[in-house]
Amino acid sequence: MKAGIDLNNLGFTHNQSIVGHLGIEFIEAGEGYLIARMPVDHRTHQPFGILHGGASVVLAESLGSVASFLMLPDPTTQRAVGLEINANHIRSVREGWVYGRCTPIHVGRSTHVWDIRITDEQNRPVCVSRLTIAVVNA
Repeated sequence: MKAGIDLNNLGFTHNQSIVGHLGIEFIEAGEGYLIARMPVDHRTHQPFGILHGGASVVLAESLGSVASFLMLPDPTTQRAVGLEINANHIRSVREGWVYGRCTPIHVGRSTHVWDIRITDEQNRPVCVSRLTIAVVNA
């Protein structure tokens, strides 16, 4: 990502998508990183009242997909789509917010690989994820 990106222009990621349904908010972008947060509440809980691992994966893939979109040379003719994701769930969270920070491992012409670290409000690790994105023609 480039410094100075206007995150208000990412509204299209919220309209009638899982990002909006789960309450994910993109809050900061800078040179080489993108940060978003997600509430831990009834939308993101699993049946035992803790953050669902799948919700963490949605946050991770959303961060990496948007980060790749922001890196595309021509987003009118290209799309960034998930190819593979893995996640290690480290700590449970019952309430509040979790924060994901996405940084590039590799940004090539046809693939991007991202490291996504999700933490709780005390900056303790919750989930570590790696996402591979395919850059395809629209």
